[in-house]
Amino acid sequence: MISVKEIKASIADEMDEFEIRFKKSMKSNTPLIDKISHYIIKRKGKQMRPMFIFLTAKVCGEVNDSTYTAASLIELLHTATLVHDDVVDDANLRRGFFSINALWKNKIAVLVGDFLLSRGLLLSIDAGEFELLRIVSTAVREMSEGELLQMEKARKLNITEEVYFDIIRQKTASLIAACCQSGAHSVNAGKDANERMRLFGEKVGIAFQIKDDLFDYNTNGDQIGKPTGIDIKEKKMTLPLIYALSKASSADKRWIIRTVKRDNTDKVKVQRVIDYVYGSGGIEYAQEIMLQYRKEALEILHSFEEGEARTALEGLVNYTIERKK
Repeated sequence: MISVKEIKASIADEMDEFEIRFKKSMKSNTPLIDKISHYIIKRKGKQMRPMFIFLTAKVCGEVNDSTYTAASLIELLHTATLVHDDVVDDANLRRGFFSINALWKNKIAVLVGDFLLSRGLLLSIDAGEFELLRIVSTAVREMSEGELLQMEKARKLNITEEVYFDIIRQKTASLIAACCQSGAHSVNAGKDANERMRLFGEKVGIAFQIKDDLFDYNTNGDQIGKPTGIDIKEKKMTLPLIYALSKASSADKRWIIRTVKRDNTDKVKVQRVIDYVYGSGGIEYAQEIMLQYRKEALEILHSFEEGEARTALEGLVNYTIERKK
């Protein structure tokens, strides 16, 4: 499997320049914000979203100032949503580091998230990038709606496969779609190319989320112990479980729902649900759907001209569903 490092090689100069601009975009006259911003930058992740932006821009044209603005804007807004998510989830860890709310408490974390959000908005306005702001703001709205829809449905656990795809399209895929659409838009690729890249990103995002769902069942091929069952403990209805329920008898449905609703901290009962999902073919079904979305994404990508950037972007698509964590 191609590594993130190998994929980044084709956009190494762009990523280096992005790092400089992104740090600058987070600067503040308030020492506490600067201190927290430095902590956020230090614990950065794989930066897949800026990679999608630069690679889609290169597939469609030449990277320019507008592309850097798009990458900084999306990374600012994405970081803001992660900070707020940790407060909502009462999470103490993020990527193996203490979360902002764990170190500085909820009030400061919420305000820092608000600051990052405002910096992103001002960055795009100051650059006159109003269409870019519209693309990204639409994604943020959809992410919020997706999270709220998931919370609403978690109360009754009445998520159908159709609703599940609505949730992940909004919650996860919308931001990756915005990355790809804004990358194309930044190089004036035109409405057709922008829409194709948006749809490409949406399909990649859906495949990405299904892969995350599968991690809960320990399907990464590594011998790392028993499945985690975290999604079940958090009453999240993921694709393997939804499929298993669709094939279950009335009696089996009742005990599965009861376990997810009331007994989700009982390791033995949760393991029984996981075993049932495996036995029902839920894992294979989710993997099949994930591969279908990858196939559809690559078909769209192959409608663009062949080149180094397209090859790297295809590698990034494959990485999203072959990654080990």
